Amino acid sequence: MEPHFYLGCPMWGYKAWVGTDFFPAKTPASDFLRLYSRRLTCVEGNTTFYALPSEETVARWRQETPDTFRFCPKVSRDISHSAPLDAQKSAALHFLERIRGLGERLGPIFLQLPSSFGPGQLTQLEHFLDFWPQDARLAVEVRHSDFFKPPHAQPLDELLQRYAVARVVMDTRPIRTGSSSEQQMLQARERKPNLPVHIAHTTDFAFVRYIGHPRMEVNAPFLDTWAQQMGAWLKQGTTVYAFCHCPFEEHSPAICRELYTRIKAHVMLPSLPWETESSATETQPTQGRLF
Repeated sequence: MEPHFYLGCPMWGYKAWVGTDFFPAKTPASDFLRLYSRRLTCVEGNTTFYALPSEETVARWRQETPDTFRFCPKVSRDISHSAPLDAQKSAALHFLERIRGLGERLGPIFLQLPSSFGPGQLTQLEHFLDFWPQDARLAVEVRHSDFFKPPHAQPLDELLQRYAVARVVMDTRPIRTGSSSEQQMLQARERKPNLPVHIAHTTDFAFVRYIGHPRMEVNAPFLDTWAQQMGAWLKQGTTVYAFCHCPFEEHSPAICRELYTRIKAHVMLPSLPWETESSATETQPTQGRLF
């Protein structure tokens, strides 16, 4: 199967995007998803972490987005953060059944485990993966520091590889760059664990969460490195899902755009929908002064 590159933010609606080149001025919240899905190509669905959407809501999400768009919903915290994990089979399958309403717009589902979930609970994860349907792609994020060093990193990677599950890669280095006061401020707004970047190729897709800095000059060297890595993955036939966060989320779309531009220097990619939309708007004839 031909690899694809999907790029997005942690949410599809943010008020500070209104009145920028991402969302036009006076855009109502009811139009956020429709417009977002015509600028970027996927979204990290944090909303499902807090509440299971109704069937009607899932159907509406599907209707409002193009068939090339992908949702990557986060497994409910009632499942991922309840112990033991492998006792959540009924709830997990109910969650999956509801989310399957997205149809072809459903991308990999995102299971984020708490920092308390360590190597001693790895068997729970194995049992969870054993009942999880193989046709529902899954990406797992671990936050316990032991999973990032020997002897515990390899058994986790091997387990995920056995079940064709991606290991989520999170890069928080940008918000730990700069003066101590700046770092303190950014980390207070974006509470992400200080963990090393661990890249493991465990299946046919990669799932990367980049926690960016509000100043683009700080992001530049990190984005250059990621562009090389993601370009290499794409050339190898690996589909990539990349999500750009920022403690000040108004900067997240711009970080996405910068990353996309850099990747295009390494591998052939189509224009970002955002760029196509902008070009179409710019070339349309202007109306009379009534408007």
